[in-house]
Amino acid sequence: MDSINQQQPEQNRQDLQAADAIARIRAVVDKNSSCFFCTASRIGDAVAARPMSVQQTDERGHLWFLSANDSHKNAEIAADPQVTLYFQASKHSDFLQLRGRATVSTDKAKIKELWAVPIKTWFTGGIDDPRITVIEFAPADGYYWDNKHGDAVAGLKILIGAAIGKTLDDSIEGRVSL
Repeated sequence: MDSINQQQPEQNRQDLQAADAIARIRAVVDKNSSCFFCTASRIGDAVAARPMSVQQTDERGHLWFLSANDSHKNAEIAADPQVTLYFQASKHSDFLQLRGRATVSTDKAKIKELWAVPIKTWFTGGIDDPRITVIEFAPADGYYWDNKHGDAVAGLKILIGAAIGKTLDDSIEGRVSL
């Protein structure tokens, strides 16, 4: 099992915990704040996935979103607060999957803190739109995959490895635990 990784001359697995895990989460979200926000659907065993944009990542690694109080997502969180997020921060690297617990609130101070003018597209009543809720996502664990030295070096290693018949993969992956 895992024969490809066993052929590599470099270590390519590193699990991250606590501060290192939070740093990885923040780095990925800083590059691309969009993710697939996945909840349990009320239809059988289905998973509902929709794109969402992170409004803030705090010092604990918690992610904050704005959502409508009458959305399917909020209803699904009320029924089952376990949520999974999927990020891809660049074309060939910076993948992150997080599992955790979501909570919904109507914290007006947090709404004001997270508000940005483009959000008015969805909340046409502005910052005081009564439908706005805050979702706090508290990650518990997850998995990441990235390359160590950037896309150019990773691509070069792949080309050289193919030419000489040796696995020269620049990837790094591991568990994320908070």
